[in-house]
Amino acid sequence: MGRPLFSARYLIVFSSIIALGIASVSGQQPAPPKPAAPAAGSQQGIYLVFPFENAGVAPRLEWLGEGLEELTIQRLSAAGEQVYSHAGRLVELERYGLPHTSKFSRATMLHVAEDLDADFVIYGRFMAKGTSLTIESRILRVNPTALMPALRETGTLDSLMDLHTRLVWRMLSANERKYRLNLAEFTKRQRPLRLDAFEHYTRGLLANEDDLRLRELHEAARLEPDWPDPDFALGEAYYSRRDYNSALAWFFKVPKSHDRYVEAVFASGVCRLFLNQPDHAEEDLAGLQDVLRNNLVSGADVPEILNDLAIARARQGKTAAALADLRRAADVDPDEGDYPFNLGLLALQVNDAAVAAESFREAAGREPDNPEDRALLILSLEKAGKKPEADQEREAANEAFGPKGLPTIRLDAKNETAARLIRVKTQLDVTALRTEVVSPVSPASAAGSSSGDTPAGHVRRGRQELSAGRADSAEKEFRAALAADPASAAAHRGLAEIDRHQGKIDDAVKELQASLQSRDSAVVRTMLAKIYLEQKKPDLARAEVERALKLAPNYAEAKQLLEHLQNSKRSAKKPGGGAP
Repeated sequence: MGRPLFSARYLIVFSSIIALGIASVSGQQPAPPKPAAPAAGSQQGIYLVFPFENAGVAPRLEWLGEGLEELTIQRLSAAGEQVYSHAGRLVELERYGLPHTSKFSRATMLHVAEDLDADFVIYGRFMAKGTSLTIESRILRVNPTALMPALRETGTLDSLMDLHTRLVWRMLSANERKYRLNLAEFTKRQRPLRLDAFEHYTRGLLANEDDLRLRELHEAARLEPDWPDPDFALGEAYYSRRDYNSALAWFFKVPKSHDRYVEAVFASGVCRLFLNQPDHAEEDLAGLQDVLRNNLVSGADVPEILNDLAIARARQGKTAAALADLRRAADVDPDEGDYPFNLGLLALQVNDAAVAAESFREAAGREPDNPEDRALLILSLEKAGKKPEADQEREAANEAFGPKGLPTIRLDAKNETAARLIRVKTQLDVTALRTEVVSPVSPASAAGSSSGDTPAGHVRRGRQELSAGRADSAEKEFRAALAADPASAAAHRGLAEIDRHQGKIDDAVKELQASLQSRDSAVVRTMLAKIYLEQKKPDLARAEVERALKLAPNYAEAKQLLEHLQNSKRSAKKPGGGAP
């Protein structure tokens, strides 16, 4: 299945998202029926599903491998379980340099699950012979590691939906003895689907050719007009073609009860921006931000939403509100350079060149290889009357990018150049939505549940507290996780993030090294490389990023950092070049 436009590095499907009741966002369908609560006695762990292997000789059913993955995700979500989306798994595999078509060993699946803080892995295979179909699945418990016995269901291909429902119910029942949903109750929670519609939908997601994708998804939507999954997928497909009017029409069909509803509303806001409808974009994005702030346990702001909301408000002349939104986005995500860049552009629009220069300097520090940031920094310094600083920055930029490496930027009186340069965020990173969305489970019962007191539960709460800016509460959760499991790599990494943001760089390094002692990770090694670079230790940074790329050869962030280190080294070798 193609990489979704709005997926996060840790995108998770929450059936409980329907409890949000997003009534404040306009132009959507009526409120959905009350969601089904999770089964009493359920462990409420997080599941990670991998594609099922085709163990037969029926190439015509190759689509069924990822189709069964998607169907399992839907079945679990409908039953009130928390489960990572297909998109979340793909993003994590990217870090390991593994194509989505790979066959995964148990060790690889376990490693990916550990990095995602998943509690259970589901994988399996299927075999077809004539009209007969057998599906086999297994659950791999992450901590402590344990492999459940294989479960099988056999029937005709036409009975796929029913036999798969029985199989998922049996898995949950075997995994949790107190699982109190009987098969009939479990089945009632599932959406009835036509097999042919599901096949067209899956083939559409797998299609590499744009027109074929649209044909398959349109057919799925025609066969199952009340099924919102093809609607969202069609919205994504038209969005990727920049056909924003068509994308809006399909995103509009996604109901509040759907697990991709948040993404659909965000995408609608982005479409409105590109269609030059800032008032409607503000309505969509402000409503979405308010609902998420009020309904997330963490209360976290989402920086991509704040960024685009700021752009919508700035286009309507609401500069003060736009600046406040961008400052908050920059605070929430200190590694992203687009937010201070946009702050600089807004400052230039109100003729505050000094503040613009400060913002562009910050943006250039976050993304040192971006010549546009440097060019606007120089322009802002000149407008602020700081010519010596501007000349110094220009000289440094010539060494880094070459004598013609900086773009020529001239601001016009109507601010059209600034409006053209503004950076819209088109992908939503829903890390803050990953765990503990307000659900039918009450806070009291959640607090008293065994899953909430596990190391993974403490880590999840710690990450949410950290994303909400509550470092003290986050630290307590991470330390509680370490008290229960001193080798928790995720807890050490969380403490490292806190130390880094608080300027305790040496402590951050120690925590990251402790995390690596427990579990090697390309992500953690890249974080460590960035800190070494901040400490002016390029050799140590290079060593870490090279180790990261051995683990994950296609990890984009590590590749970009290595490229930056190589560029810095070349600049230092030029006559008059300084140390990197």
